[in-house]
Amino acid sequence: MDQVRQWYDAYVAHRFAAIEPLVVARAEGTRLWDQEGREYLDCFSGISVVNLGHRHPAVIAAVRSQLERLVHCNSYTYYVPEVAQLARQLAEITPGRLQKSFFSNSGAEAVEAAMRMAKAYTGRSEFIALERGFHGRTLGTLALTGNAGRRRKGGPYVPGVAFAPTPVRLASRPDETPAQVVERAVEGLENAFRYQTSGAVAAVIVEPVLGEGGILVPPPEYLPRVREVADRYGALLIVDEVQTGFGRTGRMFAIEHYGVEPDIMTLAKGIADGFPLGATVAKAEIADSLGPGEHLSTFGGNPVSVAAALANLEEIIRLDLPAAAARKGAIALTRLQQWAQGCAGVREVRGLGLMIGIELGDVSGPRPDWAVAARAHARQAGVLIGVGGPEGNVLRLQPPLVISEADWLRALEVIEAAVAAAVSG
Repeated sequence: MDQVRQWYDAYVAHRFAAIEPLVVARAEGTRLWDQEGREYLDCFSGISVVNLGHRHPAVIAAVRSQLERLVHCNSYTYYVPEVAQLARQLAEITPGRLQKSFFSNSGAEAVEAAMRMAKAYTGRSEFIALERGFHGRTLGTLALTGNAGRRRKGGPYVPGVAFAPTPVRLASRPDETPAQVVERAVEGLENAFRYQTSGAVAAVIVEPVLGEGGILVPPPEYLPRVREVADRYGALLIVDEVQTGFGRTGRMFAIEHYGVEPDIMTLAKGIADGFPLGATVAKAEIADSLGPGEHLSTFGGNPVSVAAALANLEEIIRLDLPAAAARKGAIALTRLQQWAQGCAGVREVRGLGLMIGIELGDVSGPRPDWAVAARAHARQAGVLIGVGGPEGNVLRLQPPLVISEADWLRALEVIEAAVAAAVSG
């Protein structure tokens, strides 16, 4: 372990202060093992990626078969059957009239492609995003990210982005009702159109659940109102499902909870069970607005990653993992919200499906030190979780969707004890 950490420090440009002191040797299903052979229950899924679990047999079999036939040829220079098949299946399962997919390698690339499509289709150049939102770490996607901590020291970014309020209750307004939260957020969106832009807004981009923002779930009425406002100003609606897609929130895609049809949807993370792949799915007329060669990716739609995605999607549907995520998420939310009422230091427990956040803080404000300590206590007890939120004070619980109820209940017990230990010092 010491040598690996030394090599990381010497040769890997990770620059990630919160990297776990854990050298992973192998993984299977919902488990990871370190170099010393210690077993961990993975409740973070590689940041919400392995929805089907690590090294699922169906995915591994599909990848092995694909490796025997074709690894790379560039899927935008030649016709590749697997790419056509995945694009067709995405058109079938995504909401509304989303039809054509552009394949890339990551979520940030998927968002960049969405920005290009929106500009090309509308002839406009500006965007509105949400405060606390997160869309990637490229210069273009950081421009859309409403998190000062993520943007610090990296600017200037792509111009022409305005920010609207995230629909959450503010500490300064503790008595606000959900309806009032929605009205204030929608008014802020209207003001962004009116006063923060030149009137040339190509699209509004939103996450249906804000992951990096601290697992923030908008009220049910909010996203339909965003759709109405965007339509009134002639702007498209981009829904960023990079973290929420493929069953994570209890539906195949989180936007389905809100009954809203996006113009463009961005996908990655859970799409291929650990293989690098991103997808930007758009209405046909929007996708077709890009000229020949105007946007391309050398490795986008790589046949091996696409084969993994096809097998992953087949298993998610066969096992009905969105329903499983809804059921296990409801169990966790009920338990954790009851537990939080008697646990000092827990401000709120919130989430949707198997995407759950535990926000920690006291009268002095957010307590990121408690979150880091709780994660360490959980790891020492054999359970891996994440930490997020703009202030770094939110524990993120995002296990593989295939986690058994017995393992999930054990993990929740460990997490509760870890929070208690962190808060008590």
